[in-house]
Amino acid sequence: MAEFPDLGKHCSLQSCKQLDFLPYDCDGCGKTFCGDHKFPDNHKCDQVNKHTASGDYSGDKSYSCTFEGCQGRELMKVTCMECEKNFCLSHRHQSDHNCEKLEIKEDKTKTAEHVRQIIASKPNKDSGMRSKGGKSSKTAAKVALMKLKMHAVGDKGIPQDSRVFFLVHLPKDTKPKSKAMFFSKTWTIGRVIDSVADFNKIVNSNNTGSEKKLRLFLHDCGVLLDTTASLELCLQKETLYNGSSVILESVHSDCSQIHNFKDYKS
Repeated sequence: MAEFPDLGKHCSLQSCKQLDFLPYDCDGCGKTFCGDHKFPDNHKCDQVNKHTASGDYSGDKSYSCTFEGCQGRELMKVTCMECEKNFCLSHRHQSDHNCEKLEIKEDKTKTAEHVRQIIASKPNKDSGMRSKGGKSSKTAAKVALMKLKMHAVGDKGIPQDSRVFFLVHLPKDTKPKSKAMFFSKTWTIGRVIDSVADFNKIVNSNNTGSEKKLRLFLHDCGVLLDTTASLELCLQKETLYNGSSVILESVHSDCSQIHNFKDYKS
């Protein structure tokens, strides 16, 4: 060991200080930790706790939601393709922000209203014609959840009442293409990424100087999920549901959205 005094770094955790030859840099506080304390939860990261305690983002680059009464902000623009206004992830769908364009389309003729009433009265038929708003996304997640629980994999040490299930679409060059997995609701999105990578033996360069990083995106719109946000907060804000589909992909650090999200299939 004396022949290589500069090799590796000591863990920043005061109670550890272990010399690690493959140290990890925390995305939250920026400090260096050993393999046992690389996750924010393991070294009680104060910066991550600040992010997860409040749903608001106070940085220089953030975009406020234009929905009346909503104080939500996002790291990237989430623009409605119809009314061209900006919203938070919770109000991104037309039905969630009462899109003025949606109202115009629905009220155009009495025939359109009549068709809408027929569809609403027969929820078990012609399901492909249902609205793609937040309510249908939540319903779809509930249906998917029952299937996911049958064959999902994950850390068996997570208590049953703390498990959150997702269908994870893996990077395009990975086989299989997707996998049902469960995670702890106390974890951050960053830890979810690390868990998926470890379990599926995917190269994870998030704690290195690599140009590309593994990031998690919403499958229904391709929008980036904040790595410092906790799953519990995402569930409360209904950014994600228990049973949602997400995409794991290696992208450049400035990527805020995957535009070919429809190409990711099971």
